[in-house]
Amino acid sequence: MTTEAGSSPSPERSRGRGFLTFLRDVVVIVVVAVLVSVLIKTFVVRSFYIPSESMENTLLVDDKILVDELTPKFGGYHRGDVIVFADPGGWLDGASAPQPGGVTGAIDWALSAVGLSASDSDEHLVKRLIGLPGDHITCCNELGQLVINGAGIDESDYLRLPAGSSLASKVDFDVVVPDGMVWVMGDNRNNSRDSRFHNTQPGGGFVPIDDIVGRVALRTWPLSTFGPLENQTSVFRGVPEGTGE
Repeated sequence: MTTEAGSSPSPERSRGRGFLTFLRDVVVIVVVAVLVSVLIKTFVVRSFYIPSESMENTLLVDDKILVDELTPKFGGYHRGDVIVFADPGGWLDGASAPQPGGVTGAIDWALSAVGLSASDSDEHLVKRLIGLPGDHITCCNELGQLVINGAGIDESDYLRLPAGSSLASKVDFDVVVPDGMVWVMGDNRNNSRDSRFHNTQPGGGFVPIDDIVGRVALRTWPLSTFGPLENQTSVFRGVPEGTGE
C-alpha cells in the first residue's frame, strides 16, 4: 500500500512542529530581551542602592537609585553632579560581602546581568562632584565655604551639617585637580570619607574620570521619594574655569 504524494502530515506531527516553532520563538525572544537588557545596563542605566550615610540627607541608607551612564558620555560631568564610581583603590575598608551561592546566586547573577540587581553596590561609592580637572579648591573662606577658582560656594541647600555650623569642611585643604581626575565630597560633610581623607592613597584623593559609572538620575525606592534627583549644578554656575594653578 502506497501513500499519496499530496497527502497532508498527520495531526500529531503538525502539533509537534507547532510546539517546536513556539519554543524556538520563545527562546529567540528571551535571548533578544537579555541582550537588550545587558546593552542597556552597559551603556544606558544601571541600578545601585545606597549603603552608607555619607550622602544624607540627599540620599538615605538603602535608597535605590538609577545611574545615567549615557548622557555624560556626550555632555561630560559637571560640578554638583551626584556620581557613582568604582573604588579608586583603598577607599572601601574590608572585603566585599560574599556573593550568594546556589540557586539564589544564579538568580542574582542573572538579575545583575540585566541591571535589575545591585549586588555590587558595596564595591562602588556615591559622592557629589565638586572639582573638575584644573580646578583649584580650598577650604574654607571666612564664611566657611569652599572656594573654587576664587569663587565661594554656598552649599547650604544640600549640606547636612551639625546644628549651628556653617563650615563646609572641618578639614582644611588646598588642592589642584589633575587632568583626568575629579574631586568628590559627601553631602553629610562631617560623616563622609571622601577625597579629603584619601590624600595618602596612590591617587591623592582624586577619582579618575574613567572610574565613574555615571550620574545619579533617579531615586526608585522608597516609592514615597520616587523621582528625579536634583544635582544642584546651579550652585556652581558662577565658578570660572580652572587653569590648573
